Amino acid sequence: MCGREGPRRGWGRCAPSPLLLLSLLASAAPLALLGEETRQLFEFDGANTSEATQPPGDPYPPYSLAKFSWNNITDSLDPATLSATFRGHPTDDPAGAFANGSLAFRVQAFPGSGRPAQPPRLLHSADTCQLEVALVGASPRGNRSLFGLEVATLGQGPACPLMQEQRSIDDEYAPAVFQLDQLLWGSLPSGFVQWRPVAFSQSQRGRESALPCRAAPPHFASAHLPQSPIVRAFFESHNNFCAFNLTFGASTGPGYWDAHYLSWSMLLGVGTPPVDALSPLVLGIMVAALGAPGLVLLAGGLFLLLGHRRWSEYQPIN
Repeated sequence: MCGREGPRRGWGRCAPSPLLLLSLLASAAPLALLGEETRQLFEFDGANTSEATQPPGDPYPPYSLAKFSWNNITDSLDPATLSATFRGHPTDDPAGAFANGSLAFRVQAFPGSGRPAQPPRLLHSADTCQLEVALVGASPRGNRSLFGLEVATLGQGPACPLMQEQRSIDDEYAPAVFQLDQLLWGSLPSGFVQWRPVAFSQSQRGRESALPCRAAPPHFASAHLPQSPIVRAFFESHNNFCAFNLTFGASTGPGYWDAHYLSWSMLLGVGTPPVDALSPLVLGIMVAALGAPGLVLLAGGLFLLLGHRRWSEYQPIN
């Protein structure tokens, strides 16, 4: 709705309220979110493969999300937290891999700026929403199975959206993760997607359960257009679709096999993406690190100056 406080970045003068934005997102997810469509869940045999191998092992037949059965949105819509969770499983599952498991998409809108309580704690605003993907309880088809997602999205003119990597010295909000990946639409971004290249193999999301997340550059996918009616209704005039793949984990270290749990999240928004400033902790460390040598130099200069004065005041006996 249109507010009196002035225009919001990215929406013009008529910005949807967070609850309305959540309703729009809820009607579109999990197969279509702001022009994006998560199409397939990949599974790879990660045994005896190196971290640099792409794809990360021999692939099993993928799970098509178009053939999943999803829960009723009214059961999970929470206006208090502006969130909704879609939980689904394959309609045809002869091996019973999802007999005790599910794939969940949690969508959350925000009334203002801030950070979530759990890692990776991406900086959000009222013009953004968060999509969290969680694979829980599904039986893997290998002892060291690695998982991935295929995401289809709109292209920008004759090209796919630009994928960028931003590096920082600050890891307070995502320990041991010094990188932020993002997709940008246009040189003056009209939309963006941001994520940290990290997933988690436990619900507590501690540092010991962090998994690497690798993203392949977007490529044209005109031969496999999104099938979601939401995407087709809003973007029927677009025939330029791109896709990119995400893979989570490595054959060594923690993995889905630890607790049959995998979660990853990203931020979607309109306008210019939010930019992280240095955290107070890192600023304090920098001030201490840069200030200590200055104090040492100052103390050394005073010592030399006072020592020189004492020597100049000395009067010989003869």
